Amino acid sequence: MTALLKFENVELYYDHVYALKGVSINIDEGETVALIGANGAGKSSILRAITGLQGLREGSIEYLGQRIDGIKPDKIVEMGIAMVPEGRRVFPFMSIKDNLMMGAFSRKDKVGIAQTLEMVLGRFPRLKERYAQSAGTLSGGEQQMLVIGRALMAKPRLLLMDEPSLGIAPRLVQNIAQSIVDINRDEKVSVLLVEQNSRMALRISHRAYAMATGSVALSGLSKDLLEDDRIKSLYLGGEVS
Repeated sequence: MTALLKFENVELYYDHVYALKGVSINIDEGETVALIGANGAGKSSILRAITGLQGLREGSIEYLGQRIDGIKPDKIVEMGIAMVPEGRRVFPFMSIKDNLMMGAFSRKDKVGIAQTLEMVLGRFPRLKERYAQSAGTLSGGEQQMLVIGRALMAKPRLLLMDEPSLGIAPRLVQNIAQSIVDINRDEKVSVLLVEQNSRMALRISHRAYAMATGSVALSGLSKDLLEDDRIKSLYLGGEVS
């Protein structure tokens, strides 16, 4: 596989409190990689570092062989990295159409944008049905579809997803999980998935890193970690949920 992103020996602090301590992860072309762990383990800090929202104290981040730590967030989007933020964060008073088009703000290829929009609406038919509605009128699950679609409008090679199942009705979580699998397979988009729903994340990813207090505690093939008793110990002896 071709290396897509290398995140090496990263130290990240908020004021004087460390969030990441010597963290190294990598993502290859075509992979879905999961980051699992409890709240405060450092998962979202990795996403903030990759997108340029938080500077590093030490370490480096390479994307397609180029250092991107220190590059502005909008330039990182132009390079092919898009983010699906936690909490859905739609523009509630704008239409679904306008929300989706916001995702293509860095693109100039009108024909390509139209093709991507057609792909997104085909993948999420509910968005097509409600195309002219305000985004704030959508259900939680529909809003999650919208923010995933908005990120895809940037035509990324790497899609970062921060807790996509959070606050979603249980009956819709499987739909969101399947959409991640389909995007990775059909659109050839690599995915870095941050999830507290560890069982779901491990089932739909190729590899995973288990985070604990700002460090990588375990890593390996997701199918192996799903059966690893050490994963349960990270959750105080509980089942992987």
